[in-house]
Amino acid sequence: MSEGDPKPLVQRVDALLRRHQDAAPGSDEDVPVLTEIVEPGAAEALAFELERAVLQRLEAELQPAVAAALRAAVAAAVKRELEARKLDADSLARKRPAPSGG
Repeated sequence: MSEGDPKPLVQRVDALLRRHQDAAPGSDEDVPVLTEIVEPGAAEALAFELERAVLQRLEAELQPAVAAALRAAVAAAVKRELEARKLDADSLARKRPAPSGG
């Protein structure tokens, strides 16, 4: 046999695959079969309930992160607008009308 002959390699791969298939538990006849019929509405309700449960469990973790992101976004937007109008807190305070005494 020449070194470039792929036949021994193919034979070894085939033998390996056969050993793997022989060692695999069960056979093709042991495939599970769905025996229950699920109502379309029940599957949709289950999906909704699962989504609600997941979101409820994550709410405590997500709420602080979302609040922090929202605060940062609002602060950045306010700063950007103040800079765009060349205003700062001091100039705003000076422009504020004096409270009426009456």
